[in-house]
Formats: sequence, structure tokens, C-alpha cells
Amino acid sequence: MYSILLYVHIMSAILSIGPFFVLVPLVKRIGAAQGEVLQAHIATFKSATRLVKHAGHALVASGALLIWQSAWQWSASWVVLTLAVMFASIFFLARAFTPVLRKFEEPKADQAALVKKLNRSLWIYIFLLLLMLWFMVDKPVLW
Repeated sequence: MYSILLYVHIMSAILSIGPFFVLVPLVKRIGAAQGEVLQAHIATFKSATRLVKHAGHALVASGALLIWQSAWQWSASWVVLTLAVMFASIFFLARAFTPVLRKFEEPKADQAALVKKLNRSLWIYIFLLLLMLWFMVDKPVLW
């Protein structure tokens, strides 16, 4: 059972991180797009973030089950730090993308500024995800 949980956890981690790297070139295309092409790019961005959210649910559930099935304690530094970054990233994700994507629909939206903000948020979120990945893979003992 542990092997299956570990596989599910790894696959959900891939699905939680991978789509954001695909979005990096998409953000650049959003900057130059207009009309229906812009709307298609925004729909793709929204779909990717939706996939990441659902993969995150599987990631959290499988991670909790893995901790329960293993010798690791919930008080282990890497577990606590992973959870802290995860909760911070949940709040960040909720505020980083959807409000910005909605502003593209406004008639007088500054598309260049929105793209800059979207790109910055994307890289911050990737950093948070990679930080969590490092905690889960390296399992640093900090206390």
C-alpha cells in the first residue's frame, strides 16, 4: 500500500508543479495577444491552475497518508515547514492569478502591467512549489 501511496504522491506533485513551467511561455504570448486569442490563452491559464488545485488535493491527501504509514512524525521539521509553505501558497494562489486574469477583461486594462504581475506571481509560486518539493525530497532536519 505504501508504494501505491508514494506513486500517487509523486504523480500529484508532478501535476502540481509541471503545468506552471508550461505557463511561462504562455504568459509571454498573453502579452502580445488580443481578442479571441487572448481569451484562449487566459482560458488555458485558468485550466492549468484548476488542474494544479485538484492535483494539490491528491498531493495533500496522499502526503498525510504517507506520514501516517511511515515512521515520520508530524513534528518533523521538514513536515512542519512543508505544511507552512503549503498553507502560504494556498493563500498566494487564491490571490495571485484569478484577480489578475479577470482584469484582462476590463476595457482599459494595462495589458503590459498585468502580464508583468502575472509573470512575477508565476515565478513566486514556482519558487514556493520547488521549496516544498525540496523539503519533501531532502527532508532536512532543522530541529
